[in-house]
Amino acid sequence: MTAAEKHFDEAACSALIERAFPLPRAQWLNGTEAAVLSAIDALDRGHLRIASPSSPVWTHHSWVQKAILCYFSICNMQIPKDKGLPFRDKIDSKFDHCRLEQAEYRVVPPTHVRYGAYIGKQCVLMPCFINIGAYVDDHTMIDTWATVGSGAQIGKSVHISGGVGIGGVLEPPQARPTIIEDGCFIGARSEIAEGVVIRRGAVVAMGTFISQSTKIYDRESGRIFYGEVPENAVVVPGSVPSKTGNCMLNAAIIVKYADAKTREKTSINALLRDDSLQHDHASIAVT
Repeated sequence: MTAAEKHFDEAACSALIERAFPLPRAQWLNGTEAAVLSAIDALDRGHLRIASPSSPVWTHHSWVQKAILCYFSICNMQIPKDKGLPFRDKIDSKFDHCRLEQAEYRVVPPTHVRYGAYIGKQCVLMPCFINIGAYVDDHTMIDTWATVGSGAQIGKSVHISGGVGIGGVLEPPQARPTIIEDGCFIGARSEIAEGVVIRRGAVVAMGTFISQSTKIYDRESGRIFYGEVPENAVVVPGSVPSKTGNCMLNAAIIVKYADAKTREKTSINALLRDDSLQHDHASIAVT
């Protein structure tokens, strides 16, 4: 156990940060800056998270988002010298705080991970960007040109395909982060906006856009979900009629469900192939 781990007192840090957040820095209590720095260090090491898994819902820790916002206020703009990846930012690289020789994950240049993001064991980071407060769990791949936003929670054995955008959120602090649970596949160029939850084992096809207001339509049951893709759902981009019926609105269509055993025996392309859908974009008449 390191000195930082030994002395991190979550209850004391959260109390100081909650009090300091609405105040100008000059009115912070003694020890607040140290509490902020300790919180960011704990985020970076994976000992603290903006949201933690607890079935059936996740527990959101809004004070951690406040800690990140306070951290911005105490950091100065910097332009690191002699860096292979030049930047001008208040937050430095995660790799300035660890030895890559000892890292248990792969990093392909020009990946940039901001300090305060956690990367789990045996992860593969193709050229991508991961923002502060994000949590990427073990055995996950973040593919080329994908972005993982502030505070996003990515589970174990997840594949975030090329060009995917996983939404981030820090403000307002009560806003919940994007969550991708264990075993999910997010297809290339898809966008999963802030606050959306993709439940365990779900497969999201290429080019699917899901925000909290997107209708997620289960074509078998007729149910409509908002902000959450159910466990093991296979989802493709599609559209549903507007209330007036004079246009079609973007939607995500659940075409089937595939459990872990099915996914082990079936390729992702086969799961997404569906003979009853004549086109890549599914238009559904909702009654």
